[in-house]
Amino acid sequence: MTRAAIDSDLGARVDELLEARLAAGEAFFEREAERLARCCHAMAERFARGGRLVAIADSPAARSDARHVAVEFVHPVIVGKRALPALGLAGEGGPPESQLESVLEPGDIAIGFDDDLDSRTAAALARARELGCLTLGFGGGRAEWEFEPQAGDRFIRQELVETLYHLLWELVHVFFDHRGLLSGRDARAVHDTGASSFLYPFLAESESDLEAVVGDVRASALLKAAEVAQLREATLLENREVLLAAAAALRRSFDAGGKLLACGNGGSATDAMDLVADLRLPPAGWPSRRAIDLTEDAAILTAIANDVGTDEIFQRQVIAFGRPGDVLAVLSTSGNSRNLISALAEARRRELVTLAFVGYDGGRVASEGLADHVVVTRSQHIPRIQEAQASGYHVLRELIETGAR
Repeated sequence: MTRAAIDSDLGARVDELLEARLAAGEAFFEREAERLARCCHAMAERFARGGRLVAIADSPAARSDARHVAVEFVHPVIVGKRALPALGLAGEGGPPESQLESVLEPGDIAIGFDDDLDSRTAAALARARELGCLTLGFGGGRAEWEFEPQAGDRFIRQELVETLYHLLWELVHVFFDHRGLLSGRDARAVHDTGASSFLYPFLAESESDLEAVVGDVRASALLKAAEVAQLREATLLENREVLLAAAAALRRSFDAGGKLLACGNGGSATDAMDLVADLRLPPAGWPSRRAIDLTEDAAILTAIANDVGTDEIFQRQVIAFGRPGDVLAVLSTSGNSRNLISALAEARRRELVTLAFVGYDGGRVASEGLADHVVVTRSQHIPRIQEAQASGYHVLRELIETGAR
C-alpha cells in the first residue's frame, strides 16, 4: 500500500473515531442530564452543610480522573466560583476502602472511578454509602448515583466521564445562588448585586422554585455537552494532519526503543497521567509503550520548586530522563506555561521530538513554533479544552498502533 493510501485510511479512521464520540456523547447526556442536575443539587446540599468531596480510584487510568476532579473543585479556574473542599485518593495510597475509612465522614461525598463491579473501588463506594455519604460511580453498581456511559471504547467512556464531572463541578455552584433550596440553610431575600454579580455571584443568593432551577441546570448541561461535541470535532478535524504526523513520529521513536515523557499543570497534569497510563496499560491487543509521567513524583517536584523555582520542575526531569529520539508531550490550556516552555526548549536541545496539546489560540507554543507537533483546541473555556484534548490524545494513542510508521 502506498503512503498516500495509508494516510487516507488513517484519515478515514479519525473520522470514524470522531463519529463514535459524537454519537456516544449525545446519547449519554440526553439520557443523564436530568439526573445530573438533581445530583448537583444533592451535592450542593452536602457542601453547604460542610461536607467534602473525596475521589477514589485504584487503577492507573482511573487515578487521573480522581486527581482531576479533586483539583477542579479545590482550585476553581472560573472567576467567581468558590473553592470547595476535595481530595483525590489513588491506588498508591493502599486499598481504597482503608483510605476512605481514614478520611471520610458521614456528610461527605464519595466518587469512584473504577467501573468493575468486583473492583476494590466499588467495594469502597459501598462502604461509603453505608457510612451515610452521598456516593457517585460510573458503572460499578454500588453508588447511590450511577452514571454509566454506554460505550464499549474505554477511551470514549473516559472522555464522557470527564465531561460529566466537569459539569458537576460547574453546575453545583448554581444551587449556591439559590440558598433557600438547600436543606438546612435559611432562605435569603432576593437582592440584585448588579454588575458585580459576574465576579461575585454568591452575593446574589436567592430563593427560587426547585424544579425551575433543576430545569435550568439540565438545559445548561445539554448546552455544554453540545459545546464540547463541537470542540471535539474541530480539534480532531482541524488537527488531523498534525495527529497523523505525531503518531508516525511516536511510532518511530517507540520502534527504536524510545519513550515518551509527559507533563502539564493542574488539570493538565492529570491529563499527562492519563496519557502515560494509556501508553503503559493499553487496551487488549496493543503493546505496552515506554512512558514517564513527569508530574508523578511529589518529592522531585517540590524539591525543585522550593530550591530552584517552579519554572524548572519539568526541565530538570527532561535533563535526567530524556534521550535523543525520545518524545516530550506537554499539555496546556493556555500554551503559555513557563515551566512547559522551559521543558520544550530543553527537549529540543537534547534532540527529543516535541508534541504539544494547547488551548485558546495556542499561546506562545503555537505562535513561536516551540514544539514540532502542535495540536490546538480553539476555545477559551478551560473544562471544554481539556475534554477535547482528551479526545485528541486518545485518538493519537490509537493511530500509533493502527498503521502509523
